Amino acid sequence: MLQYPVSSGWRLLETRPPRGLLRRIESYLRDREPYCVAAAARFLQRDGRDRIWWWESRSAGQRWVSALLILSKGTLFPILPEASPAESGFFRDFPVQPSTPLYAIQGLSQDVSLVESLFAAQGLSDFLHLDYDLMALDAEAVELAPPFPNLRLRYAEARDLAELLPLQAAYEREEVIPEGGGFDPARCLLSLEHIMRRERLLLAQGPSQIIGKINTNAASFSRYQIGGVYVRPEYRARGIASFMAAAFTRDLRRLGRGLTLFVKQCNPAAQAVYRRIGFQIIAAYRISYPRHLPWRRIGRAKG
Repeated sequence: MLQYPVSSGWRLLETRPPRGLLRRIESYLRDREPYCVAAAARFLQRDGRDRIWWWESRSAGQRWVSALLILSKGTLFPILPEASPAESGFFRDFPVQPSTPLYAIQGLSQDVSLVESLFAAQGLSDFLHLDYDLMALDAEAVELAPPFPNLRLRYAEARDLAELLPLQAAYEREEVIPEGGGFDPARCLLSLEHIMRRERLLLAQGPSQIIGKINTNAASFSRYQIGGVYVRPEYRARGIASFMAAAFTRDLRRLGRGLTLFVKQCNPAAQAVYRRIGFQIIAAYRISYPRHLPWRRIGRAKG
């Protein structure tokens, strides 16, 4: 358990922070990397619009980072320790308030629940919770045979954008947009263009059309986060998702990176897919949406 000296406190990261501080923050994130890939990716890709607070502890001439809050594109990522004594000011001086424009709070369930409790004490207690199992793979993925002839896998090219867009839209409607949220076609297109430009995107190609997809959606120091898994409804329950995921994870593991993903606890079929290729559950994960906020006008939460 971590213990904090009285001199600890929350501090906002400057635009040009000292290198020593950046190394301490990086060390904190690396120690927890399998559990915070999306947050670490936001830290690595931060820009002037993001806000990062760190909790600095000092003792016997030593300084270290022992908690982080990353607010990026409307999503708050809390990366918190196991213990945070009230006398330290950890709760009293918490820098993110219910009045802060938030689309979502995302991270380990215990961390998100703590932030929710702080907000609830100030009158904001109505959240929509989506609970996930966080899964990781650090061994070699299994190899699976194609589930039927004429199915091949290939990486996306620029020419695939128009055909992929309906699949991305269907994926967002099924897996990303919270209850009460509205689908935004323009934002969906921007999201897909970003994935095709910045991430790795593998396609399942049938005889006449693309029938499935899977992509990375975050890259931290030594890990990829996988998401965006979608198979056309008429092709489901045929092993395509398992085949795609197995091939994709093998490719990513050859790059020397560990893999992380999160899957809804209410989706045992998806959990079975990932277990089949070697993923194991490592923690409970949560995305919470404050119900009173205008979700249509703020970015998406899923990393």
